[in-house]
Amino acid sequence: MLDDTQLLHKLLEIYDQKYLSLFLDELGDDKWSREKINRWVNGKTKEKFSRKEYEHLLTLLPKPNLQASHEFTFIDLFAGIGGIRKAFENVGGKCLFTSEWNPYAIKTYKANHYNDADHIFNEDIRDITLSQNHEISNEEAYKHINSVIPDHDVLLAGFPCQPFSIAGVSKKNSLGRSHGFECQTQGTLFFDVARILAAKRPKAFLLENVKNLKSHDKGKTFQIIMQTLDELGYWVADANVEKNVKDPKIIDAQHFLPQHRERIVLVGFKKELNVHHGFSLQKIRSFFPDKVITLGEILEPEKQIDEQYILTPKLWEYLWNYAKKHKEKGNGFGFGLVQRESITRTLSARYYKDGSEILVDRGFNFNMDFHDKVNMQNRPRRLTPRECARLMGFEKPGESNFKIPVSDTQAYKQFGNSVVVPVFEAVAKLMKTHIVSAIEKEKIELESFRYSA
Repeated sequence: MLDDTQLLHKLLEIYDQKYLSLFLDELGDDKWSREKINRWVNGKTKEKFSRKEYEHLLTLLPKPNLQASHEFTFIDLFAGIGGIRKAFENVGGKCLFTSEWNPYAIKTYKANHYNDADHIFNEDIRDITLSQNHEISNEEAYKHINSVIPDHDVLLAGFPCQPFSIAGVSKKNSLGRSHGFECQTQGTLFFDVARILAAKRPKAFLLENVKNLKSHDKGKTFQIIMQTLDELGYWVADANVEKNVKDPKIIDAQHFLPQHRERIVLVGFKKELNVHHGFSLQKIRSFFPDKVITLGEILEPEKQIDEQYILTPKLWEYLWNYAKKHKEKGNGFGFGLVQRESITRTLSARYYKDGSEILVDRGFNFNMDFHDKVNMQNRPRRLTPRECARLMGFEKPGESNFKIPVSDTQAYKQFGNSVVVPVFEAVAKLMKTHIVSAIEKEKIELESFRYSA
């Protein structure tokens, strides 16, 4: 059990002093302020929470998973706000290690995901892989990775899309040096993922990225990624897809929630374990819900919407004129107006700027004069952060249990950069039997080795 000071410091990893003082003042037991908490944190005074205050503050922290045991373990790289983690925990996995560099995403992550004493949190994966130090040998890097990252069954990563430079390959050729993935992927964050796969040899992995990864840098980026995974000894699901055939690795979230959002998903299993037979992402169809939640079910009642989410007259006129101009040119650019039965466009990290890709219709009449005063009262609005949480699958309709401890701007960025949780829960369900088989197979092989020795 945390003492009062430990609890305060843990909460300050997520919330600021002003928020905590206002939260405590809700009880009316004592008068709290930002300054009072600051004095305590800086050791200038010693305070104590009442039992009621302590229990009230505990509600701000995620609760431990009540599940007594887990079926497999995983690590969560480039974790964002933990969408992939949530998906894999929902099917019986346990997270041992998390890496995320964005300080605002870390706040949201820690507010929503319980981490026990054994869990390790890292902010810059390059500190683990030592990838910024070019004097470090591969062997030294692998040794360091093994000393910090716990053994795990599955590696999860939503790494950024970056071009690879292969300028050094010919030079290494002339010097007679190896130029495998360590050379071809160096300088990218995929390199760090590959180094961890090489060092830890997990039984399986899931990598997630934007759909355009396949065509990035004229296809070179994707080609090197696939070559690297093969070189590391992993079989990748649906690797060879014929031209003009829909790629099952690209999954659209609209099969699960009312949002058109395509992402490429790379699932791999260690070849030597031979557990990948029969696995294909085509089978994800068996996990499509019978009925997809509608946008109307996700939206808050209109009377509860704060005015700040309604577009200002100036911004609405700008978006209107921008769309009109492009329409006249024959372009399809413009805002995306949605009704209760709509499938939305992709929620992006820039949604905080004007919300133009998903604007909720409030009854604006396009046949009336644009500047009509009564009509202008029906200007469209942005989604609220809470509605974004539901559109991304972090909550079900009507729920408000996902904590959002950051500003609206940061929340929009975080949801726009995240994954749709039900999509990855379906992939996790698809992977699970193969992961469990791999664990059992490795256990039998280890016991056999011990017996023979």
